[in-house]
Amino acid sequence: MDTASAIAVLTAMITPAVLISACGSMILSTSGRLGRVVDRVRALSDRLETLPGQSGDSELAHERQAIIFLQLDKLTSRARILQRSMVTFYLALAMFVATSVAIGVVAIVNRPRYNIVPVVIGLIGAVFLSYGSMLLIFEARLALSTIHVEMDFIWGLTKRTARSEE
Repeated sequence: MDTASAIAVLTAMITPAVLISACGSMILSTSGRLGRVVDRVRALSDRLETLPGQSGDSELAHERQAIIFLQLDKLTSRARILQRSMVTFYLALAMFVATSVAIGVVAIVNRPRYNIVPVVIGLIGAVFLSYGSMLLIFEARLALSTIHVEMDFIWGLTKRTARSEE
């Protein structure tokens, strides 16, 4: 293998590094989102435990409890989606690393019919990356619906409080 061919192979092997970096960023941000979901579940669980001991309006306590149950349900779904997207991003990462390795192996073997192997592996990695991104879109929409439920509850509580003060 001459120098120009070796440089071309090394350049081709480095090309998947951009997608490897993208996967790493997605894994890092998804992990952070999952951590926030877990923290929120713990906070709501603690809040749920203190609700029965609070005195005052039992109807309001039941409403709060229902909102917490609804949020916990949505948070469970979010955690599952985030976990699935992280697995998908790890699979994409593995495919892009395998693409880089396959480029090197195909260059060493020097069989033109095997040139399709790194392309197929890279495409599989791109499909995983795309699927993981779509999962994050679903999770973000679910997160927004959770925020809307909480804001609607607070808005109703504020209106009720304002009426009682008049």
